[in-house]
Amino acid sequence: MDRRDFLEQFRERLNHVISDSGMTRNAFARSVQMDRSTLSQLLSPSNDRLPRVETLAAIAAQRHVSIDWLLGLSQKGQISADIVREQVSIERDAVTSADARLIAWHAEAVGYKIRYVPSTFPDLLKAPEVIQYELEHFAASRPEQAIELAAARLEYQRRPETDMEACNAFQTLESFARGEGIWRRLDKPIRARQLDLMIELVEELYPTFRWFLFDGLERYCVPVTIFGPLRAAIYIGQMYLVFRSTEHIRALTQNFDGLIRGAVIQPTDVPDHLRRLRRDLR
Repeated sequence: MDRRDFLEQFRERLNHVISDSGMTRNAFARSVQMDRSTLSQLLSPSNDRLPRVETLAAIAAQRHVSIDWLLGLSQKGQISADIVREQVSIERDAVTSADARLIAWHAEAVGYKIRYVPSTFPDLLKAPEVIQYELEHFAASRPEQAIELAAARLEYQRRPETDMEACNAFQTLESFARGEGIWRRLDKPIRARQLDLMIELVEELYPTFRWFLFDGLERYCVPVTIFGPLRAAIYIGQMYLVFRSTEHIRALTQNFDGLIRGAVIQPTDVPDHLRRLRRDLR
C-alpha cells in the first residue's frame, strides 16, 4: 500500500472510532491521554506521520479495536477471544445450500471483483447431470444441494453489477472432454452437452464473468475464492479455510493475478477452445 493511502486509511478509521465513541474530539483526546493538538495533527490530511506505538495502543484499548485494524492491516475491528479465529477460521459444510454461506459471501461482495479458482471447473457452468455424477457418492454434500447452489450462483452472476474472474488449467478441461480421471465413467453424450452448455454460458456472461486458462505444467493454485477485500476462502476438502486479514487477502490476490498474467487462453478465446474440445468428441 502507498504511504499516502496508508495514512488516509488510518485517518478514516480514527475518525470512525471518534464518531463511534460519541465524544467530542477534546473528550476523546483526554480519554486516550493525548493532546488535542496531537489528535488534530493525526486527523489532518497534510499529516505524513503515524502516531507513536503508545498512542495506538491507548486508542485500541480505549475503544476495543485492534491495532491491525486501525492501521488497515485487518478488516476486523473488534478485539475479542475470537480474534485469531476471525482472522483464519474453519467454516464447515460451507458447500451446502442449507446455510447458503457461499451465496451470502457473494452477495456481501457486490461491487467488488471476485476471483475464483475452482477445484475442477466453475460450478455455475455445470449441468445438473454432471453435478449429480460428481457428487453421487461424495461424503460431504448431496447432489441436490450442490445443484441448487450452482443454479443460485449462476442467477447471481447474471446480475449486471457482478464482476468475476475465474482461472483453470486448460488440462482440466481436456481431461473432462476425454473422460479421464474422475470423469472416466461419465458418458460421452453428457460430456458433449456439458461442453455445449459451457460455450453458451461463457458467451452469455462475458464480460462480467471472465474465464482464463493457464498451463498446468507451468502454474498451480489450490481451489480458492477471493471476495474482494472482504475475505478469501481456500477449499481444503469438505471445509473452507477462511482468511479475513488484509495481509492474507492481498497475498492470495497477488497469486491469483499471477495466474491471470500467465494465462495462455484469454476469456475471449475460451469459447473457441471449448468448441475444439467439443468437435474432438465426435
